[in-house]
Amino acid sequence: MRVFLKLISYIFHPLFVPIAGSIAYFQITPKYSPEEIRNAILLPIFILTVIIPIITYLILKNLGLISTIFAPSIKERKYPMYINLLLLLLVVYKVIPNNFIAELHFYFLGLIVASMTTLLLLLFKLKVSLHLLGMGSLFMFLVCLSIHFEINITIAVSILTLFTGLVTTSRLYLEAHSKPELLIGFLIGLVSQLMLVRFWL
Repeated sequence: MRVFLKLISYIFHPLFVPIAGSIAYFQITPKYSPEEIRNAILLPIFILTVIIPIITYLILKNLGLISTIFAPSIKERKYPMYINLLLLLLVVYKVIPNNFIAELHFYFLGLIVASMTTLLLLLFKLKVSLHLLGMGSLFMFLVCLSIHFEINITIAVSILTLFTGLVTTSRLYLEAHSKPELLIGFLIGLVSQLMLVRFWL
């Protein structure tokens, strides 16, 4: 059971939330997007939000500034969070500016708001769950896309809800977070997306 739940924590690591939301958008949207345009957006997002953070993690680990990819302590979390925030800003300003794809633009702005909120809470020594923050952000984005495009994606939302439950169980079982930390993380993800949805829904 421990191996399975640890695998869940790796598979649904918050590192993959930006690219997961981007892929979900192109799968759901009825707007026509040439394959060249999709690749021109998804590839830079993948490089900036997955590849570079992994390389950065390896560097930080070698420098002794971080122990695992889950960054268990408050001190360890600050370094990857600052880097993550910078990379999300690069995506917003260089890859998907406001006049390009509004839905994705504000999805990433929501992730930036969530990251900044998390960093602010770290100053008060409060460590929230980044796993649940990511799941909450992705959940609300899918729900809003469904309403926006008037497309029934109940099955996808239901599956994501199931996975959110598995991730929550995993983090509790591995004693990575307390229940309040998980709940606050999930709410930050939900609210950060909900705050910006009025600009594109």
